[in-house]
Amino acid sequence: MLAFPCNQFGGQEPGTNAEILEFAQTNYGVTFPMHAKIEVNGKGAHPLYQYLKRAARGILGTAAIKWNFTKFIVDRQGKVVERIASNVKPRDLVAKLEGLLG
Repeated sequence: MLAFPCNQFGGQEPGTNAEILEFAQTNYGVTFPMHAKIEVNGKGAHPLYQYLKRAARGILGTAAIKWNFTKFIVDRQGKVVERIASNVKPRDLVAKLEGLLG
């Protein structure tokens, strides 16, 4: 699991990378890698998210990320397997991820 903070959704992540990491670790027990804050939508969208959004469209075929915590499952070869809505909890993906790792 990797996290890419983004402040494009209601200004929820205005802090520095260090502040965001500390908040996530303190409040949510995050132990997975937290990368530098990026943009996921618009002209400044990070190339990773440009790729992810092209490979797996959202509801009704939209490309834009609608809200924080949208997730993408990527296989070992870098192929995007699925785009997951922000309201799906990571723990609900365990069986699916184990199947891919199996």
